[in-house]
Amino acid sequence: MHFSLAELAERVGGRVEGDGSLRIERVMPLEEAGPADVSFFANRKYAAAFAASRAGVVIVGENEEAAAGRTLLRAANAYLAFAKVSTLFHPPREPVPGISPRAVVSEGALIDPSAEIQDLAFVGRGATVGARTILFPGVVVGDGARIGDDCILFPNVVVRERCVVGNRCTLQPGAVLGGDGFGFAFDMEGVGSGPRHFKVPQSGIAELEDDVELGANCTVDRATLGKTVVRRGAKIDNLVQLAHNVEIGPLSLIAAQTGISGSTKVGMGVAMAGQVGIVGHLDIGDGARFGAKAGVHNDVPAGEIYSGYPAVPHRDWLREQGATRKLPELWKRVRELEKQLKKLQEEA
Repeated sequence: MHFSLAELAERVGGRVEGDGSLRIERVMPLEEAGPADVSFFANRKYAAAFAASRAGVVIVGENEEAAAGRTLLRAANAYLAFAKVSTLFHPPREPVPGISPRAVVSEGALIDPSAEIQDLAFVGRGATVGARTILFPGVVVGDGARIGDDCILFPNVVVRERCVVGNRCTLQPGAVLGGDGFGFAFDMEGVGSGPRHFKVPQSGIAELEDDVELGANCTVDRATLGKTVVRRGAKIDNLVQLAHNVEIGPLSLIAAQTGISGSTKVGMGVAMAGQVGIVGHLDIGDGARFGAKAGVHNDVPAGEIYSGYPAVPHRDWLREQGATRKLPELWKRVRELEKQLKKLQEEA
């Protein structure tokens, strides 16, 4: 597969500086790219690699400076242009319609004729699988579950009974939609063998709206009652845990190892860095941002940036960190002042 540079620029809404007829055959990193390759530069950390790169063309922002003679594809958003160019060279996998004889499709399941059901996939009773959707080996779609059009469920994904996946969703390997929420009532009396934790039935569902992605080994628990929902266009990274009755707003981004406790409502366009922890029953406003490892114990207003444990507004956290680094010096000064004070008292 190859494209001319002019064609790439037209496809991504950019403009060429240099030879638009240049033949481009691959997308490669700056350090490995050669004369027939396209790469991209959007982070000043890689300025040296950009200067030294042998790439035939580099995608850059409109205002990025470059050495004379360097062939460029300029775009308002270099990273977005790179993503679109890379997709041209690595298009999504197209389904091969049909149901493998080694798959298990239960009575009453509805599989669109254009869907692809691979070896060892399982589709339960009354479940539906939409047009052009692909189920890889080991996928389990529970009884009455609904999978929309143009979805990809990679190996060992589980969508439990009655749960819903919208259109154009991607579930990476090992993701689980609709596992039981963590709900137990303490029973002091028990049933003759002493106290116990009595399981609360998790009778609700979990739902993904359109254009959602779940990362590898991500878990979205079903609701105790009602539904846990991830709304349109949200992207959830690997190893994220969303508890029962959580609601994730549209276009939110949640990074790896984040955990969100039950019944918390997350607004639109919220971004959480890795290992953020959020307690239950909170309201997180639209556009809020959280630094890595933030421990969130209270509601957060829209548009705020929080960091630290317990999480506080980011500017307050920066001041706290600055003060903490001065503690050894302050302790040393206090010790000296105590010595001077003791000496003065002895001399008095």
